[in-house]
Amino acid sequence: MDAWVWWLIAAGGLGIPLVLTAMPEFGMVAVGSVAAALTDALGGGLVLQTVVFAVVSVALIAVVRPMANRSRRRPPELVSGVEALKGRQAVVLERVDGASGRIKLAGEIWSARALDTDQAYEPGQQVDVVDIDGATAVVM
Repeated sequence: MDAWVWWLIAAGGLGIPLVLTAMPEFGMVAVGSVAAALTDALGGGLVLQTVVFAVVSVALIAVVRPMANRSRRRPPELVSGVEALKGRQAVVLERVDGASGRIKLAGEIWSARALDTDQAYEPGQQVDVVDIDGATAVVM
């Protein structure tokens, strides 16, 4: 059997733990095996095949893995629910103080209270939503 067949068998064998463990490193080494098989098909010797396998595998692990780790650490870009309302501006409909009030937030009317209990906001004023406490917006 030709060496390129063995390299493809190795690539397929590395695909099994890739699927079972979800470790992308196995896939990167499998790509190195495919590159070595192509090298053999193009007439490269065993030493060149081994060098191509090692270089491609190490290069993929050295380049792709750090990029994947960076993207995994990023917070999700889509914020929904009450988290999406935090930081938005609202308009005071009824006087908002430390105990109660009403605002128009994202097209809906919400009960609200001031973050600072000594502060009061009059109708028509713009306020910033700091937090959502149950069904009440905490504003400042």
